[in-house]
Amino acid sequence: MPSLVTERIESVKAGLIGAGAFTLAKLLFLLPQGLVIGLIPVLKTDVVINWTWGIELAIGAVSGFLFGVTYRYIVRSDRNSHLKDGAVLAFGLVRGLALVEKNLVLSELLFSGGLVLQSIVCFAIARLILDLAIARTLIKPFV
Repeated sequence: MPSLVTERIESVKAGLIGAGAFTLAKLLFLLPQGLVIGLIPVLKTDVVINWTWGIELAIGAVSGFLFGVTYRYIVRSDRNSHLKDGAVLAFGLVRGLALVEKNLVLSELLFSGGLVLQSIVCFAIARLILDLAIARTLIKPFV
């Protein structure tokens, strides 16, 4: 039976992998937005983008870290795909709906739906990377 310290180290590794995967996925969504905004001539837009992106990526890294740690405990050594899908959906909906709640304007409903979908996709990508790391024994599943 692994020690408490070993379990914590594995959880931190899972969190770091989750943070990195989520941040990269989030960056893939931010890059096209930056290209579109960069084409619109607005004074000092690049400074606003840098600050906004930095904050969004930092929040995404924290979200991904918490997801990675939690995901390791959720999946354990089970082969139940419903647990894995449920974890992604739960984290994605909570994060995405919080963003929708902030921008609760009916005229922006489609945009808000995109934010929810974006969160779910980012967590799904993090899940795939975590599953790969577990399969390659970079992270040991919780026993």
